Amino acid sequence: MSKKKLRSQDWYGRTGKDGIIYRSWMKNQGFPHHLFEGDKPVIGICNTWSELTPCNAHFRDLAEALKRGIWEAGGFPLEFPVMSLGECSIKPTAMLFRNLASMDVEESIRANPMDGVVLMCGCDKTTPSLVMGAASVDIPSIVLSGGPMLVGRYKGKKIGTSDIWRFAEEFKLGNMTQDDMIEAEASMSRSVGHCAPMGTASTMAAMVESLGLSLPDNATIPAADSRRKVLAHMTGMRIVEMVNEDLKMSKILTRKAFENSIMVNAALGGSTNFILHLTAIAKRIGVDVDLTDFDKFSSMIPLIANVQPSGEHWVEDLFYAGGLPAVMKEIEKHLHLGEITANGKPIGENFSKAQCYDRNLIGTFDKPIKPDSGIAVLKGNLCPNGAVIKPSAATPSLLTHTGRAVVFEDIDDYKARIDTAELDIDETCVMVMKNVGPKGYPGMPEVGNMGLPQKLLAKGIKDMVRISDGRMSGTGYGTVVLHVSPESAIGGPLAYVQNGDMIELNVPERTLNLMISEEEFEKRRALFKPLNLPYERGYVNLFLDKVNQAHEGVDFDFLQGSSGSEVKRDSH
Repeated sequence: MSKKKLRSQDWYGRTGKDGIIYRSWMKNQGFPHHLFEGDKPVIGICNTWSELTPCNAHFRDLAEALKRGIWEAGGFPLEFPVMSLGECSIKPTAMLFRNLASMDVEESIRANPMDGVVLMCGCDKTTPSLVMGAASVDIPSIVLSGGPMLVGRYKGKKIGTSDIWRFAEEFKLGNMTQDDMIEAEASMSRSVGHCAPMGTASTMAAMVESLGLSLPDNATIPAADSRRKVLAHMTGMRIVEMVNEDLKMSKILTRKAFENSIMVNAALGGSTNFILHLTAIAKRIGVDVDLTDFDKFSSMIPLIANVQPSGEHWVEDLFYAGGLPAVMKEIEKHLHLGEITANGKPIGENFSKAQCYDRNLIGTFDKPIKPDSGIAVLKGNLCPNGAVIKPSAATPSLLTHTGRAVVFEDIDDYKARIDTAELDIDETCVMVMKNVGPKGYPGMPEVGNMGLPQKLLAKGIKDMVRISDGRMSGTGYGTVVLHVSPESAIGGPLAYVQNGDMIELNVPERTLNLMISEEEFEKRRALFKPLNLPYERGYVNLFLDKVNQAHEGVDFDFLQGSSGSEVKRDSH
């Protein structure tokens, strides 16, 4: 049986002028001619290293371990950069640029001579953007995450990113000084890696492992642990085998794989951002996933992992307790065990021998950490296309609540009035923020878990019902309704809410309603005027023109689906 021709040979296997053009300049890096002769698969290393993305700042070192594995397996590694999205650095929000980064990834892979690709990602948006882009090309692909940072230590206590919200409240009340805050921030970020709790970064790493796009243990090995480099080495070896097997992403990302990932996210108490990113990936690969799937498959699974923000501990601790394989083992009777994964094995085989070493960290299905987990999807006249809430991070007594609306028209209105004495608010009220959705901000920022008013914090109030068309950090918590769709900026019902309106939240019944008559609803709808969006050029203009709503994944409408890997014309 003849060996299949490598994709890279459409570049490097040419004779005459074209062959010289595609090979000659590559040789100025010291590569010998035999590397281009078609016996070694060219493996692209899609690297989101950047000093402006501190979660990924160790990727140069990790890439070297990856290359060693590729060389050992008989591949030819070639590293290339793509846009890197640093959650803590980029304004107005990294989510605004996720689709741009995915376009960079897609076109970089398609346009260049590679037979397989390793996606190096860590910080929140780097994972979905790389997977989305690669899915639209569909060559053999595997994910290598950067890993969580080591747990912080501050004044004798373990801390992580979830504590930022607690520190903010203490600072507002005068219980922490600015010097205390500076000491805490240094104590929190004490090693390489992404956030220590089950925030969006670790949720994304768990997402790719549960989908089957990475090797086992990718989600939880700490970034500073030498075993992360071993994983990189083995990932490098495996991608060469995947090319030889022609194991493409489309063979891994089945409908059942997406169902598995939703259930695993529930077991972890993962980020609500998971919904947006998994939906966008599914639409790129051509799998039908919608909001009802997140509610349906989440509702079957209790909280298994005792990790912040839904639990008490950290992702580093979860690794020592058995990692994601041990969590998946506890819910295996609900999972589709036969779905193929990047290592060529069914996913059930990958965790069949997993063990739990600490029941404080990993509960059982019959004795879970909490009975409610995952993501609840709400419907009602306030969110006809859906809204989401994470019950495991909410206050149980507030999951059924009716309260008076206190409305903030946008983020600037919120910042101007939240701590004023004149703000008419008490703990029974429902805080509402408008115009922070995909178009309204633009980019759908992580401002949905609005900080509470200082005067209520002083009373000891720790949580209130909060509603917005924006997002929340995966490290955030509280009774927070997010992703209200359609958003207020385009005339969604959230735009019609007025101060004093009564809002009814009923999570057990999966409803969210504005308690006004249909006649009043129509009256307000007729008076609505679209938000004036002050952008006229460049990428932001494209975003505003082409972005979908939250329930569709906030992707661009023209990027859904695949363009494949073929490039029909040469450059000269």
